[in-house]
Amino acid sequence: MSNENIVWHNQHITKEKRKVLLQQKACVLWFTGLSGSGKSTIANAVEAELFNQNCKTYLLDGDNVRHGLNNDLGFSESDRIENIRRIGEVAKLFVDAGLLVLTAFISPFKSDRQIAKNLLETNEFIEIFIDTPLDICENRDPKGLYKKARDGAIPNFTGISSPYEAPEKPHIHIKTFETTIEESVKTILDYLKINGYIHD
Repeated sequence: MSNENIVWHNQHITKEKRKVLLQQKACVLWFTGLSGSGKSTIANAVEAELFNQNCKTYLLDGDNVRHGLNNDLGFSESDRIENIRRIGEVAKLFVDAGLLVLTAFISPFKSDRQIAKNLLETNEFIEIFIDTPLDICENRDPKGLYKKARDGAIPNFTGISSPYEAPEKPHIHIKTFETTIEESVKTILDYLKINGYIHD
């Protein structure tokens, strides 16, 4: 939607100035994977380590965001697309503020992740695939959602009655069934250091 009466207002403090002040290169760490794959667990562990290294961060978690910003959305395909679109816009604002943004969302559709990526500049979107087989996620089932989905109580549930489109070329591929949380955190932080987002 566009409105000819709305005009973009340029600000004196730019993203580049914030980068110099904060001594880090802002980006979005976009964690994607099935429910129960470990997205939130790993994202929280990564943020904790970044915090310990004096990095400025913010974590957007799927369930938490649905308690506030997106509490008007359900789980239909159109609502899930809108959920991710809004998150992409919020993440973009945090990147403009100079932060390292971590987002933990199933975000099952490639097209939706691409929309979020397109909102950002080159190299500001880092896709992290938390790759955990469906049977392991279902055995964990920490929220009891898979059982409800199997019983038909939750329609459009990713992995059961709705597809999950795995990233083909994620920037970081974490296979949780082969890797510990500590190893996963190290892999992600090493990527950030090698590519100049944070410093040793």
